[in-house]
Amino acid sequence: MILKVVVSLLVVLLMSGYILSLNNGLARTPPMGWMQWERFRCETNCTADPDNCIGENLFKQIADVMVSDDYKDAGYQYVSIDDCWMLPERGPDGRLTPDPARFPNGMKALADYLHLKGLKLGIYADMGLFTCKKYPGSKFYLELDADTFASWGVDMLKLDCCENGGIEDLNTGYQVMGLFLNLTQRPILYSCSWPACAGSKSNYKVIAQHCNMWRNYNDLRDDWGYVYAAIDFYGNNTANFQQVAGPGGWNDPDQLVVGDFGLSYDQEKSQFGMWCMMASPLFMSVDLRNIRPKSKELLLNKKLLRIHQDELGVQAYRTSKHDGLEVWLKPLHGQYFINGSYALAVLQYYNYGGPLKYSTTLMDLGLNNTQGYQVTEAFDGINMGKFLPADTLEFLVDPTGIYIVTIIPKF
Repeated sequence: MILKVVVSLLVVLLMSGYILSLNNGLARTPPMGWMQWERFRCETNCTADPDNCIGENLFKQIADVMVSDDYKDAGYQYVSIDDCWMLPERGPDGRLTPDPARFPNGMKALADYLHLKGLKLGIYADMGLFTCKKYPGSKFYLELDADTFASWGVDMLKLDCCENGGIEDLNTGYQVMGLFLNLTQRPILYSCSWPACAGSKSNYKVIAQHCNMWRNYNDLRDDWGYVYAAIDFYGNNTANFQQVAGPGGWNDPDQLVVGDFGLSYDQEKSQFGMWCMMASPLFMSVDLRNIRPKSKELLLNKKLLRIHQDELGVQAYRTSKHDGLEVWLKPLHGQYFINGSYALAVLQYYNYGGPLKYSTTLMDLGLNNTQGYQVTEAFDGINMGKFLPADTLEFLVDPTGIYIVTIIPKF
C-alpha cells in the first residue's frame, strides 16, 4: 500500500477541492523525442561496450546528432533515459543517485548540456518498490523523487509500474506523483504506464486528467508482429481510449523502431505513418549515429509530421477492416489544413501475396463537399488531383505496407 500519510494527503486535497489534474500546459501536440529502451536496453558495462552503455556519453552523442542532423528542427525535443541509470541503492539522504561510473558529472550537468542545445531531458522511475530491472522504485518516495528530478532540471518523467501493489496503488500513486510534480512548479511532461498495468480496470477519463501521455499496450519489439498487434489494438479501441486523447494528453503505443533491424522499409513506413495518424508520441529508439538514410528521411518527413502535429489533435479511428485492408480516418484542422480536411490511411495487414487494390469514393467516406477535394499522397507529396464526392479514388497497397493521402476541401 502507498504510505498512509500520502493517502491522507490525497484525501485532504480532494476534500478541499484542490485541482489534482496535471494542468501543466505541456504536450498540446503529441510529444516527440528519443528514448533508449528498445534499442539499447539495460547495457551497463561501459568497459566492455563504451559506445552503447547507458551513460552520459551515449545521451550526449545522441543529442549532438539530433541537433546536427535536423531532428531537433523537425520537432524531436526530448532525450529520454529509461531504466538502469541509477545505483542499486538510494543514497544516505534517501535520494536516487545516478551511477557515478556512467554519469560522472551527474544528471544536472547532463540536463544543462541538453538545454544549451535546445533539447530536453527525460528520466525514468517506477511507482512500485523496484523498477522493472530491480533498481530502487519510487514507492514511499514520490515527493522526494519529484523534488529531486526538478532540482536536476528534468523535463519529462516516465513513471513505470513494475512491482506495483495492485489497482489501488496504481490509482493513488499515479495521481499523487502528478500532484507532486505540479508542486515543484517545474514543467515536467508526465508519461504514465498506468493503464499498461491496470488493464481492463483502467479509467481513461481519470488517467487523461493526470498524465500527459500514457502507455496502454505491451512493450514494443523490433518485429512487425508486435508493431501490427499495437495497431490492431488501437483499431479495436475496446476501452474507448481513443475518445480521451487530445491536446495535453495522448495514448502511447510505445517507441518507434524505425531504423533498427527487424522491419522492412514498407513496415517502417507503416509504423511511422500509423503513429502519425494515431497522434501517438513519437519517441525514436534507434542508434541515430548509424541510421540508414531512408529510415532517417522517413523520421524527418515533414509531410507526415504535419499530420502528426495537427493542432486539432484527433486520434485516427479505424472505419473498416476486411480482405487484407484496413481503413483509418483522421480529421485535420490546424496550421496546414483547413476545416473539413482529413488524412486517409489504408494499411494492408496481410504479410503474403502482392499489392491489393483499394477503391472508394469520397462520398463513401462521408465527404460530401460539392466543390470537391484536393487529394495528395502524403509520403512524397504527389498531387493526385481534384476529386468530387462521387469520383473514384484508388491505389495499390503492398503487403504490410501503407498508403496515406490528405484530402482537403476546395471552396
